[in-house]
Amino acid sequence: MSTQTQIPSYQEGLKELQNNLGKMLPQEALAVFDTDANALKENHQSILKLKVGDKAPNFSLSNAIGETITLNALLEKGKVVLTFYRGSWCPYCNLQLNQYQHVLEDIQSLGANLVAISPQTPDESLNIKEKNELQFEVLSDNGNIVTRQFTTIFKNGETPIETMKALGIDFDSHYTDDSQELPVPAVFIIEKEGTISFAKAIDGDYRNRVEASDIIQALK
Repeated sequence: MSTQTQIPSYQEGLKELQNNLGKMLPQEALAVFDTDANALKENHQSILKLKVGDKAPNFSLSNAIGETITLNALLEKGKVVLTFYRGSWCPYCNLQLNQYQHVLEDIQSLGANLVAISPQTPDESLNIKEKNELQFEVLSDNGNIVTRQFTTIFKNGETPIETMKALGIDFDSHYTDDSQELPVPAVFIIEKEGTISFAKAIDGDYRNRVEASDIIQALK
């Protein structure tokens, strides 16, 4: 089936988002986040833990309403597009997942189901689902147990956490553990038999994400 949806551009959305953030947030806070993102890009050069041709490990995680979802059960229905994100507080995650929702019908028409995973609590998974009207599974990986098998995990810095607090965002309240660890965002496509056919992370800078068009093209 040919894609009918106008596929959104993450890069275009990012320009608009950063323009809006520039108007909303203090310059000092923006400078902290900018320094943090640039340092992460420098520090994390080799991100993916699994590559094309590898077998994806099965997992069992809770969704936004507390149901247990396994990868094996998802694969029985078709291919799986897995995206790893940071949290509902992250504007770049919201932009990315919102754009993926926009092409969800195209993803499904190409025989795949979309699943998003973060270390957040199920309540926060529900929050991001409701905020962006997401119609795909959003799973909670407490402690990044599953996620660290797929992508790089790092400890969030004290300075960005304190800056978030000053802006009224309680970072720790989104998670059930106190590790303050986050994933480097990445996307994988897993074939029905469990083999990875697409694996991509842009770089360590969390502002950079895999385009929806890349996913659609890979599924085709």
